[in-house]
Amino acid sequence: MVSRQILALVLALIGFMGTILICALPMWKVTAFIGANIVTAQVFWEGLWMNCVLQSTRHMQCKAYDSLLALPQDLQASRALVCVSIAVGVAAICLSVLGARCTNFYRDERTTKAQIGLSAGIVFMAAGVLCIVPVSWSAHVTITGFYNPLATEGRRGELGAAIYVGWVSGFLLFLGGGMLCSTYSQRCC
Repeated sequence: MVSRQILALVLALIGFMGTILICALPMWKVTAFIGANIVTAQVFWEGLWMNCVLQSTRHMQCKAYDSLLALPQDLQASRALVCVSIAVGVAAICLSVLGARCTNFYRDERTTKAQIGLSAGIVFMAAGVLCIVPVSWSAHVTITGFYNPLATEGRRGELGAAIYVGWVSGFLLFLGGGMLCSTYSQRCC
């Protein structure tokens, strides 16, 4: 039972680290622009906090967004939801340390320890949902923009690596939280 609990915590922690990674990476949307010749090739990366341009000379320039109010609503909401997911993940980690069977917190109160562990699993699952929602929303906006007939051919964005990492991270948070809930659900009731 303890090994299953440790596995659940490891999965949730990997998902948590992935959430931090997608928050920092500027690879949510990738756009390749190739001019009349290959010499003017550029790759644009857009993230939550900045956008970057990779020139064909392998020189990269990144710039933070100038104004919060000038950003699209989906990007503003994604920023907020990913940050909330990270904060909820920190709370879940703290709860899981308190409720883990291998720690000395609440050692004599098994029911309380099991309830704390169960709540840690539920909070991990909430962090997973809070990670999956903005990633899926951004993916929807990117795909819709790609198939928009009014978009210029050279500036159509595609899904970046952070979208895929975000889906996996959210799934791992949810899976780890669900496994934690299943290890505690028999003891707390």
